Amino acid sequence: MKRFYQTILLCLVVPLWTNAQSTDTTSFSLEECIKYALENTVDVKNARVDAQISEAKVKETFGIGLPQVSGEVSLQHNQKLPRFFSSYATAQGFAGVDADGNPLLDIPGLQPTDVVASPNFFQLPSSGNASITVNQLLFSSSYLVGLKAAGTYKELSYKTEEQTQIQVVENVTKAYYAVLINNERINLFDNNISRVDSLLRSTTALNKNGFAEEIDVDRTKVTLNNLKSERLKFLNLQNLSLNLLKFQMNYPMEKSIQVSGTIASLQVDEDLFNEYQQGWDFKNRIEYKVLDTQRKLQELDIKNKYSASLPSLSAFANLGYSTQSENIRGIFKTNTEMQETPQIGPDKWYSFSSFGVTLSVPLFSGLQRTYQVQQAKLSLLKIQNNYNSLKQNIDLSIQQNTVTYKNSIETLKSQQENMTLAEKVARVTKIKYQQGVGSNIEVTDAESSLREAQVNYYNALYDAIIAKVDLDKAYAKIDPSQYVSAEPKK
Repeated sequence: MKRFYQTILLCLVVPLWTNAQSTDTTSFSLEECIKYALENTVDVKNARVDAQISEAKVKETFGIGLPQVSGEVSLQHNQKLPRFFSSYATAQGFAGVDADGNPLLDIPGLQPTDVVASPNFFQLPSSGNASITVNQLLFSSSYLVGLKAAGTYKELSYKTEEQTQIQVVENVTKAYYAVLINNERINLFDNNISRVDSLLRSTTALNKNGFAEEIDVDRTKVTLNNLKSERLKFLNLQNLSLNLLKFQMNYPMEKSIQVSGTIASLQVDEDLFNEYQQGWDFKNRIEYKVLDTQRKLQELDIKNKYSASLPSLSAFANLGYSTQSENIRGIFKTNTEMQETPQIGPDKWYSFSSFGVTLSVPLFSGLQRTYQVQQAKLSLLKIQNNYNSLKQNIDLSIQQNTVTYKNSIETLKSQQENMTLAEKVARVTKIKYQQGVGSNIEVTDAESSLREAQVNYYNALYDAIIAKVDLDKAYAKIDPSQYVSAEPKK
């Protein structure tokens, strides 16, 4: 009885657990896969961060032309002041005289011109200083070039981000179609297994009635077993395809995922060549845009190297207060305390200020700037050489992908026709066998030919889809901007 209740409980729990598992499986369309990837792929995230860094770099460069303000507060105590070197007569003059008019500094035997190291009459042991310094750049050719370069660097960062997004869209699209077409293949396996299983049952019945041989039954069983084995292997391969899709999307590997859509929605049309050729320019490729932005940056770098030899003008102002005392505590005395025991005067802190302009003129740098300009020009020459190479690569890519796409279309048409004929042959052969005018070998051969035709058709379909994706990339038809606005799935 206990085992009976355990069985009942298991029958109730297992369906609930299965339903819970199925709710964790998320179904994605191609558009949703791409949107998720563009929001979560590490490469795109890093490219987006680089773009944000470039924006901060522009603002940083702009800030160089704004006033630069700094404040400073310092306290200092000299435990032992340095001696004051002067002539004996000068030292006596600074030391002063007493109430009777006698010199306070009296060293017998010294002449007025003799040098003495007398106490420091000009500085008290403790001092304090508080100041604010303001610097303002008035003119700098390097700064103006730097502003343009910062804007161009920002443009390059966004172009690089777009290039990364295009690569992600391409990879996700290919992985998605692999899973989608494999789903159709699995459905074909199920249909074939169902058809051969029906054939096995009818052959077994004919054998029992003496209208078919035992070898016909065995031959059909072998075909059925092979189909089941192939289906199991293909299911394992499909799991790998799903994992590849999750990898391209940066989707959690531990979560289940499915793809929505059917192969009926796939558009493989050879008429798109005329549309692609209209208004085509290799400058539409993102690789060209990135290279062109790099050229602009290099030209600005050359200007910046030249600007380093031009004068720069800046203004400055310095405002503050300072004081001195016999000790640190005296610096913090109030005005009342200072008046009771005067040290410097009735006021504790004395103000000071200064302002002016600075003209900096580079005169000679040991020919460093000359060779820096030379290196920058040579780097620009390399970039200009890359234009021709890039154009040739793009032209070759278009030609190769065009030929590949056209061939894949022709192959797809041929394989689709072969599959239709194979289906017809299999159907007719089975009818003839059931009516007793055909052999089991003919049915088995027809089933094998049908499976081969189906495999060839879906291989051709996948090749055509991949060729179209490559052709879209070659003609710069992949636009990630249509996917980036949506929120990612969680």
